[in-house]
Amino acid sequence: MAKVIDGCLIANEIKNKAALDVIKLKKLGVEVCLAVVYVGFNAASEIYIKNKAKACESLRIKLKCVHLSESVSKEEFVNTIKRLNSDCKVNGILIQLPLPPQLNDFEFFDLINPAKDVDGFCAENVGRLFLGRPCLTPCTAAGVVFLLDHEKINLSGLCCAVVGKSNIVGKPLSLMLMQKNATVVVCCSKTVNLSEMLQKSDVVVSAAGSPKLIKASMVKEGAIVVDVGINRLENGKICGDVDFEEVKTKASLITPVPGGVGPLTVAKLMKNVVDAAKMQHGFCEI
Repeated sequence: MAKVIDGCLIANEIKNKAALDVIKLKKLGVEVCLAVVYVGFNAASEIYIKNKAKACESLRIKLKCVHLSESVSKEEFVNTIKRLNSDCKVNGILIQLPLPPQLNDFEFFDLINPAKDVDGFCAENVGRLFLGRPCLTPCTAAGVVFLLDHEKINLSGLCCAVVGKSNIVGKPLSLMLMQKNATVVVCCSKTVNLSEMLQKSDVVVSAAGSPKLIKASMVKEGAIVVDVGINRLENGKICGDVDFEEVKTKASLITPVPGGVGPLTVAKLMKNVVDAAKMQHGFCEI
């Protein structure tokens, strides 16, 4: 039976350290501030923003929410990002996805000053991650790596399968795992014989967005299974990409949904905001 990893407990460690840094920065005259740009209305986005607001409040990070209309023009959106870039009181800028059709999601991340790009999605930060240089890294991927480090998993030489190749999780996570000297296989919806790939893997991380995709028969005995997926079922309940009840009988470590990677994503966002503030004021590098 697998050990179930408590993501909330690990996330609190990250947030407690960030909270101490916020106090230190305030004594030096810096009030840490995160700006969230939110377009139109989306029920899921409303929940995510509330979660970010709660986390900011608990760490005494100022939250500046810029809510634009669904019909916002490209010019107005660009000008909003530029204003936040030039605002020295704003340390981090986050664009809440999804954006409406007239706005191309990833085109606008490159408008954000890389030093304020707390999502780690702009081309400069992605390039620095690719080269293994210090940068602000995507929060969910960084949360997964922190979780594995926290559990004292030596990834060097292990075979890690990442299911999902998104710019937000799959791609950056695969780079971070390679930097830990893991042998990484990235799978997607076009992968032939997914089960065979996963059965050879010591670590399986699923970020496919497909409810209960990963079954016990697909993972090898003693595998470490990290579930990044968040899927809402017809009955309104949330589940991950992993069939938790099945797989926990075969894995050695497993994350639940909810309560696994999700809290780490928010905690890593808070850390990125604090790190950005420290870097901008010359107190330390990331």
